[in-house]
Amino acid sequence: MKTELRLLVAVGLMILVMVGTNLLFPPIEPEPGAVPADSVAGEVTEAPSGRLPRVEAPEVQDEALPEAEPVAEPEPVRQDVPRREVSVEGPLYRFTFENYGAALVSAELLGFTALTEGNGPVELVPGGTRALDNRIVVGRDTLELSQVPFTVEPEEGLVLGEGDGPGTLTFRYDNGSGFAVTVAYTFRPDAYLVDAEVDVQGVDRPILFTTLGEGLAYNEADSVQEARAMAWVGNHLNEGIDANPLEKVTEPSLEEGPFQWVAFKSRYFVSVLLPEESSLEGQETYLGGVLVDPLPAETRADVTVAHPTAVSGVTRYRIFLGPQEYATLQSLSADLEEVNPYGWRFFRPIIRPFVGAILWVLSFLHNTLSIGYGWVLILFGVLMRILLWPLNQKAMRSQMKNMAVQPLVKEIQTKYKDNPERLQKEMMKLYKEHGFNPLGGCLPMLLPWPILIALFFVFQNTIEFRGVAFLWLPDLSAKDPLYILPVFLALSMFLLQWITLRSMPESNPQMRFMMWFMPLFLGFLFLQFPSGLNLYYAVMNIATIPQQILIARERRKVQPIKATGGGKK
Repeated sequence: MKTELRLLVAVGLMILVMVGTNLLFPPIEPEPGAVPADSVAGEVTEAPSGRLPRVEAPEVQDEALPEAEPVAEPEPVRQDVPRREVSVEGPLYRFTFENYGAALVSAELLGFTALTEGNGPVELVPGGTRALDNRIVVGRDTLELSQVPFTVEPEEGLVLGEGDGPGTLTFRYDNGSGFAVTVAYTFRPDAYLVDAEVDVQGVDRPILFTTLGEGLAYNEADSVQEARAMAWVGNHLNEGIDANPLEKVTEPSLEEGPFQWVAFKSRYFVSVLLPEESSLEGQETYLGGVLVDPLPAETRADVTVAHPTAVSGVTRYRIFLGPQEYATLQSLSADLEEVNPYGWRFFRPIIRPFVGAILWVLSFLHNTLSIGYGWVLILFGVLMRILLWPLNQKAMRSQMKNMAVQPLVKEIQTKYKDNPERLQKEMMKLYKEHGFNPLGGCLPMLLPWPILIALFFVFQNTIEFRGVAFLWLPDLSAKDPLYILPVFLALSMFLLQWITLRSMPESNPQMRFMMWFMPLFLGFLFLQFPSGLNLYYAVMNIATIPQQILIARERRKVQPIKATGGGKK
């Protein structure tokens, strides 16, 4: 059973205990949209797996443009040109490129530590693979640049310090017969965003294809959970955002554009291809079609993105290689922050405001009080219970009032069981005379659940909690390795229900069964949940005990309202 499904069952059962209502939220698979008839990059026809599909260049409407000439083949790869690597290092990253193909072979994020064996910085490019290889298509001719040796400027690479301006790493190839390719990457020391420019000279209307890579490397301790998170994601202009788990990519596919961005994502990190930033207000730029080819490795797939036809031969785009920091991704526009969304599509409008508010409060407490996130969660749980105290008090007293009038309710139901209209009128009259609402005890109790669900997704997706240790817990975003918190949570839930059951005027077999069953069952479900979520919920339960004891004392004093006996025939 997946973690998300466990959350659904747990939430449903917890609400059943308190309000008698099952609320289940199963994930909804995105509906496949119709592929637009035209693609930004031209009409793409399918080809055998592992090969670049043929791309038919769009018809040229302007007769003044010269006819496209065949691509001038580069000279055979010289054996005396050694392969070498060149690095760009800044405060945030270390990117390594190879001179053959001007491809990315390593992307290390220096501010994040891999939680796999060996530790070291987080690496985004899987070992033995490459990203950002380019292919040029003109008519029916395809030129692979991955085997073309480029010269590099500067030869020693780049080192960017804090406060430095942007730096550019340039790769050049010229076959001496008029065909030349220049690939330039521009870096900023304080950003994970890279500007790319590919200039192809010597041919007309070239179409550039850029390979995003074969997925992202593993960096988390729980490889099974990380494998589930691996996906390629595209934001189509017409169809919206669609995430495709790599473990389910089994057949080659073609997704026609236009796309606002295309990305690989893991649980906490992402590599994204974006179009160049438009210089004219109101004028948008897009990527073309996407070619997806499965690879033998289960969570690998080759994803290649087509760019719009460059009449001038110059194609510009952007690359983001970094963490899934919500504010950073949001600043890049086009809903990039939804590359790893909080919650299911139909539920996001409800849960997103709670997620934003919770993140702000947790970050505020962490930064203002200078305490770790474990203590922040404990404090947050106590504060939430204090904040909800009046609502809980009102809900529990409403429940006591409902219990007091139950003899009258039963009498009316018996007397008018054959007259539904009269039954409804008498019930409304009863509610009005005794000043109670049958739902008054339920609605206030529902308020904590959106927060609980939001916290679940906060711990699942928010990189700020990744690898944060607390007491015996090595990672608040991962399960408790000793299962202490799930057991403690189950015991606290049992204690709350035991206090409630002891204050009931009559023994209730159903409640007695639930008192034993629900803590055991929910404790089992929470075994795989993030330990930070277990910590928050256990603190909430403990902080509820004083109020539960006070209400239990009041409940013992409440006397049921005696029926008149009019229900007998």
